[in-house]
Parts: sequence; C-alpha cells; structure tokens
Amino acid sequence: MPKAIISDASCFILFEKIDSLELLEAVYGRVLTTPIVAAEVRFALPAWVKIVSPVDRVTERTLAEKVDPGEASAIALALEKGDASLILDDLKARKLAKRLGLDVTGSVGVILRAKSLGLIPAIRPLILLIRTTSFRLSPDVEKQAFLLAGENDQ
Repeated sequence: MPKAIISDASCFILFEKIDSLELLEAVYGRVLTTPIVAAEVRFALPAWVKIVSPVDRVTERTLAEKVDPGEASAIALALEKGDASLILDDLKARKLAKRLGLDVTGSVGVILRAKSLGLIPAIRPLILLIRTTSFRLSPDVEKQAFLLAGENDQ
C-alpha cells in the first residue's frame, strides 16, 4: 500500500497563491488533510484532497498544546496512518513530527520532488513567485534548494 501524504494548510495556501496547487496532485496523486486544516485554508480544496479526521482526539489535543491545531491534527493523522509523509512548513511542527518518528517534507521539498520527477524544468521560477508572497523562506533554505536542484550557478 502506498504511503499516505498528509498536508497542513501552509502548503495548500502557498501553492494556491503561486497558482501551482495542481503540482501537489501531479507529485502525489491523492493528498490527505484534516477538517481543521480544510477550514484554515479558506478556499475549496480540489477533489483529489481527501479530508479525514484523526480518530485519537486525545493525541490531537496533546499535540495542540505544542503546535497550532491544524498542524496537531495533521501530525495526529500521520501517527494513525503509520506509513505517512507529512507536508509541514512550520519549523516547530516539523521538529515535533520528526521527534515522533514521522517523515516530513515542506513546500520547497514538494517543489524539489516535482523537478526530480520531471514535472517542472526548474525550481527557480517557483521560488521567485514564493518571494512575492508573505511566505517566509530563509536565504539558507533557498540556497540549499537551488543546490539540491542543481541550479546554484544561475
């Protein structure tokens, strides 16, 4: 059975802002999220996004003491699914998920994967679009992404 891909709101919101939401579907096919995340997004998610509630509400509430409710619900769902990969951009949430043994990537990781799959020719145009949004991307993360994409000489 293939790995479940679970996304928090930040990736959906960012990709919508840069008109690249379909890239998530191209990379992963179906993406799971939670009702809390769907409410945070504030736009209708496409049909390829399946909304699933975590069953273990105690774990979700415990996690929500450490990170925001949407991130907590996504992490709780990933813990329940077992074989899952989380798309999280918040550093605190990423660290928590990794401490819990979960596989984590972020929006830039999705873009890098899209390039490695041949879905986009370069990451630079998308990174430049991200710069026009309120999404915070550190110069170090950008530099590392360009290096991993083989675009550090441009």
